[in-house]
Amino acid sequence: MQITRRRFAQLSAASLGAAINPFTLSAEQAVASSTAGSGRFHFAVVSDSHVIDRFYKPGSENGVEDNESILKANERLQIARDTINKIRFADGSRVERIIIPGDVFHNYPSTDYDFYFQNETRLDIAKKLIDGFEAPVMLGWGNHDYDVPAVSREMSHRLFEAKFQTKPYHSIDEHGFRFVMLNNFLGETWDDKSPRLRKEYGSLGEEQLQWAEAQFEARKPTVVFIHYPLWSVLPTEVKDYGLHPMLRKYQDSIQIVIAGHWHKWVDFAHTFGPQHTVTAATRYDPNAFMVFEADSSKGTIRWMDSARAEWATHFATPYKLS
Repeated sequence: MQITRRRFAQLSAASLGAAINPFTLSAEQAVASSTAGSGRFHFAVVSDSHVIDRFYKPGSENGVEDNESILKANERLQIARDTINKIRFADGSRVERIIIPGDVFHNYPSTDYDFYFQNETRLDIAKKLIDGFEAPVMLGWGNHDYDVPAVSREMSHRLFEAKFQTKPYHSIDEHGFRFVMLNNFLGETWDDKSPRLRKEYGSLGEEQLQWAEAQFEARKPTVVFIHYPLWSVLPTEVKDYGLHPMLRKYQDSIQIVIAGHWHKWVDFAHTFGPQHTVTAATRYDPNAFMVFEADSSKGTIRWMDSARAEWATHFATPYKLS
């Protein structure tokens, strides 16, 4: 099922936010309660930074808002980063992990691999900005981090490995939780040699699907990240084998699936099994990030500052630092 601009506009903020009752604490209330018990840690999600460089050609986006926002993308990522770095919880602890689920930079200024080592490009600028986080960063891939067919997926993977030391998909285990970064650009819908090429849809490919299931089979409390919202990801890819039924199969241990791409806050609740939330983009608002508390003893997570999200928009209210 494809969501169009018209369909998206029809989704009201009320309907999108209808299922967020578990996420009703204000940022201040959440901070005050964050030290109740032990074995807790915090992570933040920052998506769709769309970093640019001096080779970017202004005016090449769709509409005034997009053209204006992209010119402020670097600055807004830095503001979001600096705010997250300053967050202190009631026990003095800090955000311990940052996750960026794709669109780290905005398109490719060249199709020549060597160009990226002869010039400072948006990849290098993004790396510098990301390195300014005072917590380790887990990176994912967005559609603007690829440029099929002008830039092959293989070249993109080589560049990400060289510049960001990041594989196309990966996972980490932390404090008893598993963080799984999926890549919905490795299946046939993003293969320019496939008759199923349709880049508006995401797909993982059979190899990654098998890897993902191995991650989920451990039944650890799991947080899943993917760039395209599940609405735009093929439900199945190999007969009845695909991401949607897999998420339902392991929904007892998957705490949440977080996506980006739409640049607006959208709540799918449990439409796809686990809670599924789409985060807004720092490209449009430096306040558009998420802060979570994870409870290792219970194997559960809580979105601490969900009250800041202005549903169905790009925006969030500022995070109030204590």
